[in-house]
Amino acid sequence: MGDKVVLLDVWASPFGMRVRIALAEKGIKYEYKEEDLGKKSPLLLEMNPVHKKIPVLIHNGKPICESLSIVQYIDEVWRDKSPFLPSDPYQIAHARFWADFVDKKIYDSGRKIWLTKGQEQEAAKKDFLECLKLLEGELGDKPYFGGDCFGYVDVAVVPFYSGFYAYETCGNFSMEKECPKLVAWGKRCLQKESVAKSLPDQQKIYDFVLQLKKRLGIE
Repeated sequence: MGDKVVLLDVWASPFGMRVRIALAEKGIKYEYKEEDLGKKSPLLLEMNPVHKKIPVLIHNGKPICESLSIVQYIDEVWRDKSPFLPSDPYQIAHARFWADFVDKKIYDSGRKIWLTKGQEQEAAKKDFLECLKLLEGELGDKPYFGGDCFGYVDVAVVPFYSGFYAYETCGNFSMEKECPKLVAWGKRCLQKESVAKSLPDQQKIYDFVLQLKKRLGIE
């Protein structure tokens, strides 16, 4: 009897995309369950009673919540293929720092670019681009954040690449002009099958953002 793996997710979630990429990198077969966050399923409420959020990975009946924790769990359980985290303790701590930075800075400022206007949007755009430039500095001239290999920080960051078109269109700036190294890195990551099949098309994310803005009355 093999492992039973189930993922509770929403297609447009960058956090869910992380888990999908990690599972694909490891070649793990799993059952995908799309959630409706307007009407959360009994299974989601049972498996994540604290936050009631996606993604949730259910491995042989046991839930693991929070995307970065899930990615680390996947890496530790299926360690024999495509390890995400290095073995050196300092490098592990360094990678976790940057993944945490993405969660604390990139997501919130990017969302504000989508869902605010005027001065608030301009402030969010400034903050967002400053954070991306810090990420570019960390990337440097390496092919991936993990060096020569696609790793933990790459898994954490690359889902946001699918929102680049929405960010620049809503914020009226050019990602290519502002962050050329990050755009080139995103294109490089997309050449990996695990990433290409896990990330939605950028136009699809933009259409999703437009629907969200309309629903919230932000035109």
